Amino acid sequence: MHQRTFDLTRHSSIPHYGVPHSYPSLPQNPRIRISNFKTNCCYTRHKHFVRTNNGPVNCISYGIDVAVSKHHRLPSVNFSGEKEFDVATLGNLCVDVVLNVPNLPPSSFDERKNYMEQLAKSPPDKKHWEAGGNCNMAIAAARLGLRCIVIGHVGDEIYGNFLLDVLQDEGINLIEMKEQDDTINSSSSAYETLLCWVLVDPLQRHGFCSRADFSKEPAFTWMTALSDEVKINIQKSKVLFCNGYGFDELPANLITHALEYAVEVGTSIFFDPGPKGKSLAVGTPEEQDAFEKLLRFSDVLLLTSEEAESMTGLWDPIAAGKDLLSKGVRTKWVIIKMGSKGSILITKSGISCAPSFKVDVMDTVGCGDSFVAAIAFGYIHNMPLVHTLTIANAVGAATATGCGAGRNVANLQKVKQLMTESNLNEDDNFWNKLLHKYINQNEDVTILSKTINNGFFLKNVVSEVLEKLEVPLVDGILSS
Repeated sequence: MHQRTFDLTRHSSIPHYGVPHSYPSLPQNPRIRISNFKTNCCYTRHKHFVRTNNGPVNCISYGIDVAVSKHHRLPSVNFSGEKEFDVATLGNLCVDVVLNVPNLPPSSFDERKNYMEQLAKSPPDKKHWEAGGNCNMAIAAARLGLRCIVIGHVGDEIYGNFLLDVLQDEGINLIEMKEQDDTINSSSSAYETLLCWVLVDPLQRHGFCSRADFSKEPAFTWMTALSDEVKINIQKSKVLFCNGYGFDELPANLITHALEYAVEVGTSIFFDPGPKGKSLAVGTPEEQDAFEKLLRFSDVLLLTSEEAESMTGLWDPIAAGKDLLSKGVRTKWVIIKMGSKGSILITKSGISCAPSFKVDVMDTVGCGDSFVAAIAFGYIHNMPLVHTLTIANAVGAATATGCGAGRNVANLQKVKQLMTESNLNEDDNFWNKLLHKYINQNEDVTILSKTINNGFFLKNVVSEVLEKLEVPLVDGILSS
């Protein structure tokens, strides 16, 4: 979730990825499958019987007859060629320096720049350092047993060495993003590891800043082409994850080339534009072109409801998701993150919704990154959608119970605990209002509710997900 909001205006840590700071519920989703709605729906709750593989069970639904499908999933994902890695991330590698400050930085550009320069003059103790940016997603994915690499640049200095050590400890390899004949000049600031200052005031509000905030050019403008090594590793990866913050480091044309190459070699693309989407949509011609192609050619898009509305002009998150899906060339899933309410996954075959897990929130930094890591886990393993969203919800929630991202993102033990407890933040009124129109239109809708058959279906999903997670444990891969 976190990278850098590169906007030092005062804001809470919550707005973009879903978890109220003071109250405990979390970003995303599990669900139960309720499909093939063929009736007019009045949303009155009544009891009826549904037939499953185990015979009829008593459950509660929203005034409609339903058929429960245990294994709702998209057709198998086909990855062309030999895929050695599960997930590769593109760019956005940084070291977070997390500091408590009496006040968040001033709002004016010059004052903020001076503020950051003063911070940089006295490097804080190493105890304040943490891996940041796309490292969050890679670490969360590796802890789920996925084979991960990060593609980008870190400098040959103390911060770069720190980041490499963290990644190595998590079993993640760095693929240096440099040209064939490029000689790194470690004495130049243009080659230094990107630092992100994460500033936390007494009210637990966050401000983020880095040198990328104060330049019109990407931090690593010297990158102009994809090396053969980078291409080989994109080809060997099942998923290439990109986010909007990558544009702060990498030239837009380079991102476009990586996207086009991933399409060519059959690597699926995940894209989370984040808050940067708004500026990219009106950025340079190269940025607009790269942004438009990422929206159209990504297999999975992840956005908050605010971001989806900003891009489409549609306040209804489902309508916005459908609009993005219809414009996509390869798009299979559009996932709308609804903050403390949960999230929605939209495919060409239906709509899936789920409430968030309830947790005591310590910090929302990293929740969105953790969530997408779990979505990648389900996508790669061709898990039923309900299972994919259940694990994503739990991983995002588990991260929120820690402090900061990087090495503090969810570990397996906490994820398993949350799924076992199955404490959902349900809000029937919210989901009834949101889904009413689509159910009346005979849309194929999925929603998970703990109250359906006293949580039978939720427990069944959790049991199957936990069983799936146990497999890597045999090989000692997962971190607990």
